[in-house]
Amino acid sequence: MIETKTLSKAVEKDLAELKTKIAQFKNNEIDEERFKAFRLARGVYGQRQQGVQMFRLKLPFGKLTPDQLETIANLSEKYTNGNLHFTTRQNIQLHHVRLEDTPEMWEALERVGVTTKEACGNTVRNVTASPNAGIDPNEPFDVAPYAQAVFEYFLRNPICQDMGRKFKMAFSSSEEDSAFIFIHDLGFIPRVKDGNRGFKVIVGGGLGAQSFMGQVAYEFLPEDQLIPLIEASLRVFDRYGERERRHKARLKYLIEPKKGLGLDKFLELVAEERKAIANKSYSINYDLVKQEIPTISDDQVPEGLTTDEAYEVWKKTNTEEQKQKGYFTVKVRLPLGNIDADRARKLADVMRRWASPDLRITLNQGVILKFVKEAHLLAIYHELKALDLVNPGFDTLADVTACPGTDTCNLAVTNSTSLALELENLVRDEFPHLVDESNIKIKISGCMNSCGQHMVANIGFHGSSIKYDGKVAPAQQVVIGGGVEPGGAGYIAEKVIKIPTKRIPETVRTLLLDYEANAEETEYFNEYFRRQGKIYFYDLLKHLADASTLTAEGFQDWGLTNDFVPEIGVGECAGVMLDLVGTIINDAKDRLASGKESLEIGRWADAIYYAYNTFIIGAKASLLDNDVQCNTHKGIIDDFQKHIVDEGLINLPASFEEIVLQINKHEPSEGFATVYLKQAEEFLKGIELLRASSTAVDKLVINEFYKA
Repeated sequence: MIETKTLSKAVEKDLAELKTKIAQFKNNEIDEERFKAFRLARGVYGQRQQGVQMFRLKLPFGKLTPDQLETIANLSEKYTNGNLHFTTRQNIQLHHVRLEDTPEMWEALERVGVTTKEACGNTVRNVTASPNAGIDPNEPFDVAPYAQAVFEYFLRNPICQDMGRKFKMAFSSSEEDSAFIFIHDLGFIPRVKDGNRGFKVIVGGGLGAQSFMGQVAYEFLPEDQLIPLIEASLRVFDRYGERERRHKARLKYLIEPKKGLGLDKFLELVAEERKAIANKSYSINYDLVKQEIPTISDDQVPEGLTTDEAYEVWKKTNTEEQKQKGYFTVKVRLPLGNIDADRARKLADVMRRWASPDLRITLNQGVILKFVKEAHLLAIYHELKALDLVNPGFDTLADVTACPGTDTCNLAVTNSTSLALELENLVRDEFPHLVDESNIKIKISGCMNSCGQHMVANIGFHGSSIKYDGKVAPAQQVVIGGGVEPGGAGYIAEKVIKIPTKRIPETVRTLLLDYEANAEETEYFNEYFRRQGKIYFYDLLKHLADASTLTAEGFQDWGLTNDFVPEIGVGECAGVMLDLVGTIINDAKDRLASGKESLEIGRWADAIYYAYNTFIIGAKASLLDNDVQCNTHKGIIDDFQKHIVDEGLINLPASFEEIVLQINKHEPSEGFATVYLKQAEEFLKGIELLRASSTAVDKLVINEFYKA
């Protein structure tokens, strides 16, 4: 029997709002693009197939209980194609979901402690962490409670609901960086200094068309300053971050030394925001995530279980001793990150019988079961074998990571999943001695956006195309040399050459044979790549890039029999949208109403930020009504003064900047919240009067402010 929870008032409000918005959308009362922004922030994402959605769950650091996994499996079977897709962001995605079913699915998830709120959109995305947090022999302390605290603090927080772009954070369990913190907006490595806990802080990493290594902001930040730092950083990102050019709207561009603020200026602005935040210090409750060690008797192990060579290989590659003496982690490979509902339910039962009720999703799209006694490994092996879940080589060369590609994604250029299976077969059949090679990873993305994290692979690929003789062949951009090296140093891969996708197995074969033939003894693959140099590998692979020798099959993508036709849709993370000025003003009214609600329940900081949003959105509406292009919040503040106030179109008691930026000059008190909200209300009345006097026709404008 699955144990369920009572819904909170916040969740009930969210569910009611989603049902209302869906009905309004169906009745053509809400513009499609505006509704899209709304549903994205609830985890509902359009997929390649028309009329169905991808529903993304938000699972902090990939933690799942058996009840949660079983519930997700049941929902997948009832409402979707019956498949659970585990992602590189430690999430689960359900595909082919009808929009009308999402409220009921969301409610069922919330009753077992899972949310979809802010799983997509311009929000703080899923907070990831090393899957072995809490059991890592090298960790100074368990980072899971910190990741959970960050998740809880910023969920539904007004600071991060309408940012210019998404924001990602990660916690490594140790200096070895098993969470790829260097590719996140904010990344944290646990450290202890003079007996006190804290973190090394990395800022401004990111993948995508342009990949950036994060910069070190602090070598040691005391643990009580973790959430204050994040909150102040989000405020600065919200105010100064790009909003017009979607491809430049990430923190990595904001802190660029030449084109952006630079790290020093960013940290200076962060320091200025500290006065305005509610918590100058924030203590973390270590009990937010408790270690649950099962009490399982050895008597439960069935008699007559036998071992064989396959078991020994599995034990070598798919289990690992924890820091807790006598217990092991069992690693379960999920090919392509997929598992059907029936096996997911049975996996939940395996957890109940043999492991801690604390499964963790891994960054390579698998899962780990914790606190398994060594004496129980053979029993759990046989149960997993019955589910076809004992493929050896977890997180090794044989375990290829791949995004869904053209199976479901609008932005994908090529098929990632079929290629991944081909490469796994290649390693298994031709390089069986490398099935346990954990220092070479292959990752594939269907496009340059890097959902498969190809830029942090030792050997990576992203979907592309090659034109030859009037035809288009599917291709892969080959990148080499990325990932986390032994010891924890992170590297972004280098682009080497573009090769037709049907020749990628030969590409991998060539790279591995060359490495085995020419690398020095104990030389790590990336060291070999750097020693030989990019040009060496370009020359090594150049013959495979020659499109003039392609056969008819070379113009077909993996898994397909028809000739390749590029069909790139408009992703829901980019593009412009049309909007009405009047609708934008209504958004400002919504923020004002939320501010008043927050004031009534004593959430002064939230009330203040809603008031700030009222000023910004109201000013934006007026600027767009006067054909002034809008970009950053800071730009809106400056332009409103120049084009509206200085032109005498509206009277204010002080400069617009002075009024709005009171937000970072005052402590978040009841008194200031009351005054600031009142000022915002009066300002919005002025905006409405100005609009009423200028035109009676609602103007259609180009607007990217609400895109996700």
